[in-house]
Amino acid sequence: MINHIVLFKLKAYPAEEKEAILQEVKTLLESLQEKIDVLKYIEVGINYELESKSHDLALISHFASVEDLDAYRVHPEHVKVTHRMAEVVESRAAVDFIF
Repeated sequence: MINHIVLFKLKAYPAEEKEAILQEVKTLLESLQEKIDVLKYIEVGINYELESKSHDLALISHFASVEDLDAYRVHPEHVKVTHRMAEVVESRAAVDFIF
């Protein structure tokens, strides 16, 4: 199994707008579970400290193989979400490991 972890830092937004964007992208990411067969597990968490200097959102997802992770990356539904993420995200960090 492959564990795919991504941390996202949003661009600077007023608190209310930031909260709404975080909820929106959380819902978009979680909706991929129903749309992409190779996605075995997904968990999305919003940092409880909205004004943290740390990352704002964490994504944890599992795949049966590296090939499945690669298929996920180019899946049209995932690509749609990445386009939205690119609009609102300032930076991201990711790590993939076998477990």
